Amino acid sequence: MIKTILAQVKQYKRASILTPMFMVLEVVVDILIPRTMALLIDRGIQMKNAQNIALYGGCMVILAVLGLLFGVLAGKYAAYASSGVACNVREAMYANIQKFSFSNIDKFSTASLVTRLTTDVTNLQNAYQMVIRICFRAPCTLIFAMIMTVIISPKLSMIFLVAVGAMVIILGIIIYLAMGRFRAVFEKYDDLNASVQENVSAIRVVKAFVREDYENTKFTKAAGNIYKMFVRAERIVSINAPVMNAAVYGCMLALSWFAASMISAGDLTTGELTSLFSYVMNILMSLMMLSMIFVMLTMSVASIRRISEVINEKPDLVSPEHADFEVPDGSVDFEHVSFAYRKGSGQAVLEDINLHINAGETIGIIGGTGSSKSSLVNLISRLYDVTEGCVKVGGKDVRRYDLETLRNEVSVVLQKNVLFSGTILENLRWGDPDATEEECRRACELACADEFIKGFPEGYETYIEQGGTNVSGGQKQRLCIARALLKKPKILILDDSTSAVDTATDAKIRKAFREEIPGTTKFIISQRISSVQDADRIIVLDNGKISGFDTHENLLQNNHIYQEVYEGQMQGGGDFDQKGGGTDGF
Repeated sequence: MIKTILAQVKQYKRASILTPMFMVLEVVVDILIPRTMALLIDRGIQMKNAQNIALYGGCMVILAVLGLLFGVLAGKYAAYASSGVACNVREAMYANIQKFSFSNIDKFSTASLVTRLTTDVTNLQNAYQMVIRICFRAPCTLIFAMIMTVIISPKLSMIFLVAVGAMVIILGIIIYLAMGRFRAVFEKYDDLNASVQENVSAIRVVKAFVREDYENTKFTKAAGNIYKMFVRAERIVSINAPVMNAAVYGCMLALSWFAASMISAGDLTTGELTSLFSYVMNILMSLMMLSMIFVMLTMSVASIRRISEVINEKPDLVSPEHADFEVPDGSVDFEHVSFAYRKGSGQAVLEDINLHINAGETIGIIGGTGSSKSSLVNLISRLYDVTEGCVKVGGKDVRRYDLETLRNEVSVVLQKNVLFSGTILENLRWGDPDATEEECRRACELACADEFIKGFPEGYETYIEQGGTNVSGGQKQRLCIARALLKKPKILILDDSTSAVDTATDAKIRKAFREEIPGTTKFIISQRISSVQDADRIIVLDNGKISGFDTHENLLQNNHIYQEVYEGQMQGGGDFDQKGGGTDGF
């Protein structure tokens, strides 16, 4: 876990080393100042020696300037190192998340990943800065101050040793009690972020159903849980300050009591007593800093563990060692394929699928909600791996291909369309970063998107808001189709991606596909018979199994599920889920 974080120090090693060096120098200067002040009192002020007053006074000024300089430099390099390490950690987490397969992403909730990238990394950053600064300053101050007290008066130094021993025991108890409570707090942050994310992403639904009060109550409850847990943890930590003050004043009283008789006997000077008062403050303040370090580290350990889980998570799907970098064609074969989202769960969503699809064919896929239509096509681009059997593209097992190569040849328009903030052209060029504006226009013409884009005042330079909130559902779908076409894929998958367009536009898009990209294998998932009836062949899925695989005409003759759906829709009975089989599928 610690090794994972230290690996992210990288270019900030120099700053991470210079910080403690300057901190140690600052401590040395701080420790010398009380001793110089004692000499100023004993040899200058009490003896009325102007030369010594000037000498030791000048030394104190120089030491103070040096202490300020070393402190500033330590702070500068600490900020540079801690911010840099936090930046590297975020980049490492984000880079690894980009490699995650769907199963890896399913393991971590989106809210949890957001918390780890923000709150947990901030905790790590603060902890790292404290480690390279205070973790060196506090022990050095404690040790050097104790050495100086022993040099000045071995007898009086015993007061400090007793106080330090008692404080260590008390601080150990405080830290032990607080550790578990702080660990629990950060787990609750995930619930809070989940509540915010769910509410913001579904704000239209919340307002449509007038559920603002309910969402406010849910968020208040999540925030309240964190508040209560933090109060419990901080209540324990707050004991630290009064205990520390009691120790400071106790040491001063004991020091004054015993030092009085020693001064009278001539065993201790006034200047030395003054320096001892300074050292007692140094010793006990260093103990307080150490206690706060332990508390901060306790809080950060949970965050570091959560960060390390993301960085060390191994993607379930990786390219093979000797990968193929060329996809011959768009033919697809399913050979005795079974698939379950959780291996070993026994709940297969696809069972014994056998299909052979020629390159350039248009394949319709129809089935009820939960019949695993999306699961079937997700296996083609290897978003998941099969549980049994194999999926072949271009005659080769998809597990033999370099992942990037395979996915560049398989273009997918997902069921949930996503546009990113930026212009229409910038969104289209997700399909091909080097696409010319003319190529983008041609793709939009094929997807029947060019006509509405021209209606925008800024045309292709129109800015798309985050999530595509300033375009309609049908417009969003057509832009996503155009984006997919720009990849010039060997396989094109449309996962219910024309559900928000009218049937006439749907027909135009399918006609454009037939005429313009005849060599591309096309999979069209739909609830509407009209969207798939012109396909070369149609797959009818029912409960994760193939009920039929044939042309529209043949399915009407020999597949009762397809017959019922067709008759229901032709008579105005609705889509697949409202008439016919497959409604009980996974």
